[in-house]
Amino acid sequence: MRILAAALLLAALALAPPSLADTYNLTLEPTTVTVGGKTSPAMSINGQIPGPLLRWKEGEEVTLNVTNKLGEDASIHWHGIILPQEMDGVPGLSFDGIKPSQTFTYRFKVKQSGTYWYHSHSGLQEQLGVFAPIIIDPAQPDGIVADREYVVVLSDWLKEDPYTALGKLKKDSSWYNYHRRTVGDFFADLSRAPNGEARAAVIHERLAWGRMRMDPTDITDVSGYAFLVNGKDAKANWTALFKPGERVRLRFVNASAMTFYDVRIPGLKMTVVQADGQNVQPLGVDQFRIAMGETYDVIVEPTEDKAYSLFAQAYDRTGYARGTLAPREGMSAPVPPMDPRPVRSLADMGAGAMAGMNMSTAAKAAAAPTATAPTSDAMAAMPGMDKPAAKPPVAPAAAPRHDMAAMTARNDMPGAEDRVTPEMDMGEVAMDEMNSPARSATSPNPASLKILAYADLKAAKAYADRGPPDREVTLRLTGSMQRYYWSIDGHKWPGAPPIKVHYGERARVHIVNETMMEHPMHLHGMFMDLVNADGTLGARKHTVLVGPYQTVTADVTVDATKTWAFHCHILFHAATGMMTTMVVGQVVNR
Repeated sequence: MRILAAALLLAALALAPPSLADTYNLTLEPTTVTVGGKTSPAMSINGQIPGPLLRWKEGEEVTLNVTNKLGEDASIHWHGIILPQEMDGVPGLSFDGIKPSQTFTYRFKVKQSGTYWYHSHSGLQEQLGVFAPIIIDPAQPDGIVADREYVVVLSDWLKEDPYTALGKLKKDSSWYNYHRRTVGDFFADLSRAPNGEARAAVIHERLAWGRMRMDPTDITDVSGYAFLVNGKDAKANWTALFKPGERVRLRFVNASAMTFYDVRIPGLKMTVVQADGQNVQPLGVDQFRIAMGETYDVIVEPTEDKAYSLFAQAYDRTGYARGTLAPREGMSAPVPPMDPRPVRSLADMGAGAMAGMNMSTAAKAAAAPTATAPTSDAMAAMPGMDKPAAKPPVAPAAAPRHDMAAMTARNDMPGAEDRVTPEMDMGEVAMDEMNSPARSATSPNPASLKILAYADLKAAKAYADRGPPDREVTLRLTGSMQRYYWSIDGHKWPGAPPIKVHYGERARVHIVNETMMEHPMHLHGMFMDLVNADGTLGARKHTVLVGPYQTVTADVTVDATKTWAFHCHILFHAATGMMTTMVVGQVVNR
């Protein structure tokens, strides 16, 4: 007999909806979090981090009364939910926000099913704890069968005030890059080169990174996070129970502010059945990468009476989130060693990216086979080349708290400006179609592992609204890691040019990443149909990960009116400018 999934889920998470009816009362309020022995101020929903699970039914109308007790303006955005624009929860765009001591009532009809989540869209409140999961049960059975299910909310917790961390990045973008290459590393690389051609290649690569003002060890912006499963660190060992032979559904949500995770369960194959709340054709994988804002549902079928580790290692390999699947409480399984820390290569930028670089005369000379190694003083003077590592500079004073809407609408972050000048001269670069965010050169996993790629994801059934595009637009992701700003088409929000479309049409959007960092791009109010490299349509998603110097193409059925946010879901990237809008114009008669 099938076990009631909802009861087990709520028991496992110790989260319960505020009400069994379709009216929910949520309170945003201060709290504290203790991680690694340190207690820090935090923000919560109903006193919980993550906040309470909301479980809805497709077709019902929900009313959500959100009361703000934080002492600053706040908001709630319903991530991936199709709803009226004025209910979307983006201050300065869809509503004015929720003032302290006030209550805002969200009301909308639930038009979909699947795994989603909700979070603040104000300042850095999401990073401080204002996030929680949503499950929407389908109106009719959808063919996904499980004996038990659990929500697995992955998050990160910074052991310092995130506004202070952002201030440090604005002052020195390499503040948290503790693995920067030094002049000594350069000469060590030269000494290992077997011949003159190899030495010339070493010099060429160093000069290339210097011209781009990037470091190959700069994988993520900030180090020092703790990585959590449902609010618990690895030592707490969050546990999900099963009986051998059962089908267990795990609903993964990446609610992190700054962390990508590579997820696997050693000894168990995972069958992906849903991506971003949309059913997909079942796909067996050993590992998947989940970006900020994404959700994946997987089925596992443990047959042995033993524990399994749920292992989610951070992309930069500075740590991991860990839980356990077990037949009984108190059990644990070995935690696998982390993969080696990734280091970017020029190949990670795409096959055509480096070929199009406008090299300086000095760089061309250095790349020649007859090039000789420069002196230590000369190397130290090259852009992007550090002298031997020194202690970081004294931390700047904590940055003032800002509402994210205010940060972006007024552009008042330190050093902010609208029009920005690219710091990289890459010439006419050739972008690679990006269908495989998990299979980059920075993923050192064995080739025998099946790692999820976007191109593998196929919709469970055809969507009636799919058709050829009526228009094509290009969205360029730009910015500077050195100066730590992020932008769209060379402009920071609100100066970024909007994507202008018409209601009722299909718009093909080419998202071109012209930076050295990954960007998970999230579109509010509508879904994106991934277009594979061969032109076929893939999965339907609300958040897509775009790798360095790669392009993702997606078709959007414009079935919502008004203006919708479109932004990077790395919180510091959005806060410093990587956001634009999709503006829906007049109706198109097709």
